[in-house]
Amino acid sequence: MWARVLVRSGLVESGLRVRSGCVRVAGAAAGHQHHQCRHASTSEASLKQTVLYDFHRAHGGKMVGFAGWSMPVQYKDSHIVSHMHTREHCSIFDVSHMLQIKVHGKDRIKFMESLVVADIAELQDNQGTLTLFTNEKGGILDDLIVTKTNQNYLYVVSNAGCADKDSALMKSRLAEFKAAGHDVDLEFLDQALIALQGPSMSRVLQAGVKEDLGKLTFMTSALATVFGVPDCRVTRCGYTGEDGVEISVPQSRVVELTEKLLANSEVKLAGLGARDSLRLEAGLCLYGNDIDDTTTPVEATLVWTIGKRRRQTRDFPGADVILPQIKAKTARKRVGLVSTGPPVRQHTPILGPDGKVIGEVTSGCPSPCLKKNVAMGYVDAAFAKNGTAVQVEVRKKAVPAVISKMPFVPTNYYSGN
Repeated sequence: MWARVLVRSGLVESGLRVRSGCVRVAGAAAGHQHHQCRHASTSEASLKQTVLYDFHRAHGGKMVGFAGWSMPVQYKDSHIVSHMHTREHCSIFDVSHMLQIKVHGKDRIKFMESLVVADIAELQDNQGTLTLFTNEKGGILDDLIVTKTNQNYLYVVSNAGCADKDSALMKSRLAEFKAAGHDVDLEFLDQALIALQGPSMSRVLQAGVKEDLGKLTFMTSALATVFGVPDCRVTRCGYTGEDGVEISVPQSRVVELTEKLLANSEVKLAGLGARDSLRLEAGLCLYGNDIDDTTTPVEATLVWTIGKRRRQTRDFPGADVILPQIKAKTARKRVGLVSTGPPVRQHTPILGPDGKVIGEVTSGCPSPCLKKNVAMGYVDAAFAKNGTAVQVEVRKKAVPAVISKMPFVPTNYYSGN
């Protein structure tokens, strides 16, 4: 019963909604909280395919449209089995649909800081950070990871569904920088990207690399040969809350590398369904659901992404809107919620004790680990304190819920021995 509920509310409502040939992208993509409905043809030919497409099909992947790509939502294992395998062992996720860019030139840091809120200059070599593209109104255009490599370039990874928007944004700013005589260039990478996530990741991967993974801590990156495949960039990060890496690998060798990883019995393939419920348990935002161009970093409780120096220089897009909000607070705030009973889905109204609407759920699903419903959403700031009793309106009935600290399941990022 729990499995059926999870698939119905987790995969369909929180992660992907596929109905009558219309693919609703719940995250990484939509660019607006109420989603753009991507009217994809039911034909696979209308969707882009990663280089692992045939590999997914051969291994029982159930393919669905996501952000214009044909991606596996799950494999032969159930969603719950795949989710729990990632929590207890490790899983491979194909994230090759994401946008990968190298930023070259002596003005590359100045260029990137003109677009994002992070202090890129303060990063150590081969250290990365989560950051945000923002607009002049303070809204979030996308979330992304920027790594300051020791190879004289920045390595940038952003969301698949925002690829066109992000590319246009960066190209437009590039033209401005070049016109002003700055030295900067963009290189859009044609690389595959796979994520190996779970507590046994390090043991599995260490067998295939000469570098000591004990020295590769969370949000750091290195170039390596992985199981005989050269020119791989290994970054210790992920979207599950577990220890993990993302491996950027030449397309011609990604099937080979994936097969070598799967040769270890600890490793299984996992799809978008498990990825969505894992990230929600970890309290991680999904672009287009939980953040978009109508939400500010302060409302989204992402103030920590704004570098201290950047707060002083006030030179990132939307600074004049965002920075005053840090002291003055905002009318609404992103929170976590826990409830029992019927599952809580996106757009579920959140009610105060008197039954009045105080907010809305942006993502929700039953938690395979907690056996409760978990969700996140926005509420009026007066109700944002952890432990506050609220209600969620499910099928026109008020169901008790509690504002809860995130992550719902403790994260296991590797910070060193």
